[in-house]
Amino acid sequence: MRLAEQIGLKALRKIDPEVAHGLALKALQYGLATAPGGITSPRLACDLAGLALPNPIGLAAGFDKNAESLKGLSTSGFGFIEVGAATPRAQDGNAKPRLFRLTEDKAAINRFGFNNQGMERIGARLAKRPRDMVLGLNLGANKDSDDRAADFAKVLVHCGAHVDFATVNVSSPNTEKLRDLQGAAALSALLSGVMDARATLATPIPVFLKIAPDLTDGEIAEIAQVALSTGVQGVITTNTTLDRDGLQSQHKGEMGGLSGAPLFEKSTRVLAKLSAQTDGRIPLIGVGGVSTPEQAYAKICAGASAVQLYTALVYGGLGLAADIVHGLDNLLQADGHANVADAVGSKQGDWL
Repeated sequence: MRLAEQIGLKALRKIDPEVAHGLALKALQYGLATAPGGITSPRLACDLAGLALPNPIGLAAGFDKNAESLKGLSTSGFGFIEVGAATPRAQDGNAKPRLFRLTEDKAAINRFGFNNQGMERIGARLAKRPRDMVLGLNLGANKDSDDRAADFAKVLVHCGAHVDFATVNVSSPNTEKLRDLQGAAALSALLSGVMDARATLATPIPVFLKIAPDLTDGEIAEIAQVALSTGVQGVITTNTTLDRDGLQSQHKGEMGGLSGAPLFEKSTRVLAKLSAQTDGRIPLIGVGGVSTPEQAYAKICAGASAVQLYTALVYGGLGLAADIVHGLDNLLQADGHANVADAVGSKQGDWL
């Protein structure tokens, strides 16, 4: 199965990356992609903000923006799935081309700009979701909104009944001035509004905050305090970077957010610093540059309770998720950890 997938990936890499992405989603919709089913073990099963995960490896937001391939994703081996970002109104995003492979760097640059079909169409699909999966929604704001902070709460109220968690995404570099909402005062006000909206749900769900990797130590400390004071249930660390140091590929100068292998060390250091600032009082989800079991394990040892993938799938295929899950289980066993929680933060100091 992995050989067939690798052949398919080779063919997809010969065409426009956004078209290839669309074809991958279609393959999932029609059951043509790798489907190992749920993968778990006593070591892998874990808790994330009250969510019972079969394993701690998740799919990051952006892969299935419009929640179109939920059935296929539910059997892909991930412990949890995040879709979106969804905004109140549909929007086209930025002009194409807006997705670039950086093959030599095992990376990608995107400047999508929250292109999505809007909360009503996405919410209708979420209402029909498979129930045997842990599913989250990334919340976004419309580019031309008069009140971006209110947009996050609006999407949560509309879609919150159909998902298991929601993520406040103020860290995309592709919507002008969106990252300004990471400042302490603006972020505190935004999160307070989202948490008020959460309280109106019949069943309040965990709310996570997704932050950028391009933060100073002082900004990380501020975000830690805001996260703790507003009561969000977790922080996803991190989104894409604007940094371009050390890149080799043809498209290295393109505008947008860089993801993939070059982000691993930077995002893991931010994760460890945030873990130290929060001292285990809030779960962290590590994302950025993970393509091997060893890297997923490093994120956990740096302070992550769970880990997300995305760009690595461009180069390794959807079957990479199962490979990482099985490899992580072996690494936990080799180090004598009875479960994921035992390993969380065990080597945090290596990254500080």
